Amino acid sequence: MIRLTVAALGLALFGSFLPADALAQVPKPAAPATVPTPAPKAAAPDESGFKDFKQKISYTIGIEMARNFKLNGVEVDTDVFLQGVKDGFGDGKVKLTDAQIIEIKQQFQEQMMAKQAEMQAKSTEKFKKEGADFLKANAAKPGVTTTASGLQYIVLKEGTGASPKATNTVKAHYKGTLIDGTPFDSSYDRGQPASFGLSMVIPGWTEGVPLMKVGGKSKFFIPFELAYGPNGREPKIPPYSALIFEIELLAIEK
Repeated sequence: MIRLTVAALGLALFGSFLPADALAQVPKPAAPATVPTPAPKAAAPDESGFKDFKQKISYTIGIEMARNFKLNGVEVDTDVFLQGVKDGFGDGKVKLTDAQIIEIKQQFQEQMMAKQAEMQAKSTEKFKKEGADFLKANAAKPGVTTTASGLQYIVLKEGTGASPKATNTVKAHYKGTLIDGTPFDSSYDRGQPASFGLSMVIPGWTEGVPLMKVGGKSKFFIPFELAYGPNGREPKIPPYSALIFEIELLAIEK
């Protein structure tokens, strides 16, 4: 259907550039001489080794499927897989009933979900351990203060104004990164400071910003319990992530 549509469209476009009676004005070609027509030669394979587009797209589909299987950790018996493809394209005679196929697909889905849950559990444990190890080492560095909740901070620049309360709305510039330095948010990049109520943000900010004075700048190291917790904030902040924020307090808004 696609080939016919494209051909028809091409003919229509070509015809639109001709006068209305142009085709009628073209002289009819003379009748061809009765010379035997040679048999068409088979297309020679190109550098890929494939002789036509059908072979190329067939191979491409196979490559893409195999790569997706590998990416998702799906293990298949390639010989049996190819037999299934042949049977599926065949006359309908297959070795499993439709009911069996549905049951096997359900079992496979359950296995993949269990595998995904296991991988996620390992990943969350990894982030929890990395965050705990980082904060433990960071707490021993000069200038770092640790509060009773586990929040850590360094004063980069002392402010001269008032300190906000946890119920205030403030204006601030900030930059947030994961503990490996990967950035996930920055008001500096947007070129505009943010205004927010301190009762509406993560607990690390609700506790930390009131420790500052207007005009000051601090760096906060926030445990996952005081950040986005076990859920994170995908896709940029994984579950159980400790976070680092540089915050510049510009004003307390009325």
